[in-house]
Amino acid sequence: MPARPAADVRAPAQKQARNPVSRKQVEIVLSRSVAAGSLVFAAQTAGPLLSQSKESNPTWLLIASVAIVASLLIALLCSILVRFVRISHGVVALVFVVVLVTWPFDVVTPHSPTDNQWLYYLLTVGTSTAAIAFPTRWSATYLFAVPSLYGIVRMTPPGGAEPIPAAILDSVYSIILGGAVVVLITMLRQTATNVDIAQSAALERYGHAVRHHATEVERVQVDSIVHDSVLTTLLSAARAYSPEARELAAVMAGNAIGYLHDAALVQPDDGSTVRLRAIAQRVADAAGGMSRPIQVRMSEVGPRSIPTSAGEAIVAASTQAMVNSVQHAGDSPRVKRWVAIKGLRPGGIQVEVGDNGAGFDAERVPTERLGVRVSIVERVGNAGGLARVESAPHRGATITVLWPAPKPVPRPADGLDGGSAPETGQKS
Repeated sequence: MPARPAADVRAPAQKQARNPVSRKQVEIVLSRSVAAGSLVFAAQTAGPLLSQSKESNPTWLLIASVAIVASLLIALLCSILVRFVRISHGVVALVFVVVLVTWPFDVVTPHSPTDNQWLYYLLTVGTSTAAIAFPTRWSATYLFAVPSLYGIVRMTPPGGAEPIPAAILDSVYSIILGGAVVVLITMLRQTATNVDIAQSAALERYGHAVRHHATEVERVQVDSIVHDSVLTTLLSAARAYSPEARELAAVMAGNAIGYLHDAALVQPDDGSTVRLRAIAQRVADAAGGMSRPIQVRMSEVGPRSIPTSAGEAIVAASTQAMVNSVQHAGDSPRVKRWVAIKGLRPGGIQVEVGDNGAGFDAERVPTERLGVRVSIVERVGNAGGLARVESAPHRGATITVLWPAPKPVPRPADGLDGGSAPETGQKS
């Protein structure tokens, strides 16, 4: 058996993976947006804080302002680094509550009820950071409790003894504004969660489909190997009464060993490629190794590459077609056999294996015979190609292997296209 050239295998090109929309991505965007926006809100309180600085204990005011700004900066840093995001935002929300609770005890001069206290501008900061840090139930509790606490403090003498309607109005306004933020964050989270669930369901369905397809491809491959490597070789060996038959059986046994070796090395979808020239040369070498002369007609196939799994299917199907011709076309010197190989545009290949021998009727071949149906037609079809079988009794047989499979052409409505040769058939 002539040695087959090694397949020209290329590593698949690496593609950069895309990051799909997910709950994690949304959480990162929300946390960074809230942290940055809270710093902007905190900056807006600088004017009221300076104008009201004489009303509170300077030490408490310094500690409170530094604690709020430092916690916001830490929250922003954690959001950028995506580390301890919930904890840092929770610290901001709790620091604001501590400052709000201790504020009445450090008031030196009660604040005027006509002006909003500087902590009023930070209520939305507290509710927003709480929405990031806490679950929905706890963030909703924070949304109502903290603005209500601010209203209660404002109605006390240290808080400025603000009238009850005005204090309630301030609290309600803060709840509405903070509620809009909380609802927006909750809706975005829920939407992202639904997207994740849909993606997981789609991936699971896709995984089932891939496994089903892989099982079907494996079944065809097993059937092909059993037929090509075992049954055909054993039958040929059992009928090897002449030197020519024994030579053919030896060639088939060598080919079977090669197929089994290739099947162990090549994965169906490993992404590797093989050049069309290497495929054409392997088909030509297989023709030269047959016990009957087979004329090889080869034209330029081009430098393109195709998936290795498709290349192996083309070589195996072409070799099986040649073996069928040697076994069944007849022993008369008048029987001519040929293999025609040519390239297709763009980047395809066509292998035609034919003879003018005995031929066969594809419709009368029993379904349990695997030669053409599995070893050729299904094998090529699963690799993305097409195998056409044209044969009739006493008129020879021609098997054409095309890769990739040509796109179907719409048939004219009047049926004047002359028909086409059957695309499937069976032959042992």
